[in-house]
Amino acid sequence: MQYVFQGLEIIRLTETFTFNPKEGIDNPVMVTIEDADSVSTPSPRLCVLKREEGESYGFNLRVERGRQGHIVRNVVSGGVAGFSGLKDGDRLLEVNNCFVEDVPHPEVAGKIRLSGNQLCLLLLDGEEYEQALSRGEDLQSLVSAHKGEGCRPPRLCHITRDPASGLGINFTPVEGNSHQKGCFSVSLAAGGAAEKAGVCKGDHLVWIDGATVSDLTHSALSRMIKKCGNHITILVIDGESEKNYLRQRRPILPAMAVPHNLPHRARRLQLVSEGDGYGFLLRLEKAASGRKSHVLRAMESGSPAEKAGMKDGELLLEVNGEVVESLKHEEIVDRVRQSGEQISLTTITLVGLEFYTQLGLSPLLFCEDAAVEREKESSISASAAEQAPQKEMDDSCKPRHCSVRKGPLGFGFNLDSVPQGPGTFISQMAFGGSGQRAGLCVGDVVMEVDGQNVEDKSLEDVIMLVKEGGHFISLLVMYKTNMRRKQTDTPTRDIPDSEEEENNEISCL
Repeated sequence: MQYVFQGLEIIRLTETFTFNPKEGIDNPVMVTIEDADSVSTPSPRLCVLKREEGESYGFNLRVERGRQGHIVRNVVSGGVAGFSGLKDGDRLLEVNNCFVEDVPHPEVAGKIRLSGNQLCLLLLDGEEYEQALSRGEDLQSLVSAHKGEGCRPPRLCHITRDPASGLGINFTPVEGNSHQKGCFSVSLAAGGAAEKAGVCKGDHLVWIDGATVSDLTHSALSRMIKKCGNHITILVIDGESEKNYLRQRRPILPAMAVPHNLPHRARRLQLVSEGDGYGFLLRLEKAASGRKSHVLRAMESGSPAEKAGMKDGELLLEVNGEVVESLKHEEIVDRVRQSGEQISLTTITLVGLEFYTQLGLSPLLFCEDAAVEREKESSISASAAEQAPQKEMDDSCKPRHCSVRKGPLGFGFNLDSVPQGPGTFISQMAFGGSGQRAGLCVGDVVMEVDGQNVEDKSLEDVIMLVKEGGHFISLLVMYKTNMRRKQTDTPTRDIPDSEEEENNEISCL
């Protein structure tokens, strides 16, 4: 007679056994042998971490000498990580659906940092990890087998309202009940704005403009759509994938998403020094909100900064992958100067930063390589040039209406004029001021102030009209590339309450 118990084969022999209390309970004639077929397959486990604003996840991630993988250490007892099931010695396989076993450690740490207050980790017990490596198992195949088929990533889609057909999207309760909360499927207008933005028929809505829909009724969602204006950003996923995520108790997060049609993206610039610096200024500037940012200015013609695609007024987010938000101006300058002949800078526009801030997301989640971007733009521009060589010039020279409301920094721009030149132009902009938000640019020539033509008026007359406009003015402007004031020009005339320059820190790099 034989019995099988947890991988051990227990064979009962015919020899009679007599219990001897002096020898204890061990049976000398019981023989145990390992079952060769009982080697278990490593089983990854999913841990979902949720923390409050300002709270730590409560664990460290390390790379240790003599050991492979990203190792979980110092799990705080009773902390978020400990409560969610992390254990000391676990190996990290995925962060928010992204396989990270072969990803450099700083990049993995960055993915965790950018995830926000919710994090989805796939882990393997340390001992099982070592056994899997010793047997030569492919960890990525192991992860794929664990997740199964039909787990496509969600999509983050930005939809801009079409003047004729609107947003081109409707949301219907999945259960057909307007009182059912949080379950909405998508129906699309063929060729409409939503379809062009990457939304697919039958998708399920997860998140809209930074808010999850799990607690929304259909009527509440409808009211939300009506208030969205001309743009919405939504997180969607196909129905089959959603079922698999729910089955695995895996959250659907924006950090997992593939971006579609996003109007703003952080850019990673690669600069190579040519022996005399990178050719740009780094300034610490204060926006209208009072927030200080590290701003890139005055790219020299032909400099490494210009060649890399750096743009005046962009905000600096990272230096060589390190987030600079909490660093002092001089600390950033030191890091740039210590980089040697090559450096990586991550940047974004002010409007882009505000876009992600309103969504509650980090702009670094969807960063793109500026060199690749320029290559695409160059290809598109070359094609467009063959069809309409004057289009770019025509677009840049079109008059624009800009409505400016006076803010804490006044209207946030300075005016100047050039003798025998084409009238009054915008010579300086307050970083984050009302003028910049309204779409004004340095170099714009002012054609009208509140409907009154000023092309032939003196600088003093134009300034007087602006002052008389009160707290709200409407300007008709047109961009002229030769209207940018050079450093050697005479000082410009300030509009009242414009940007304060005191305490600004400037470094030439």
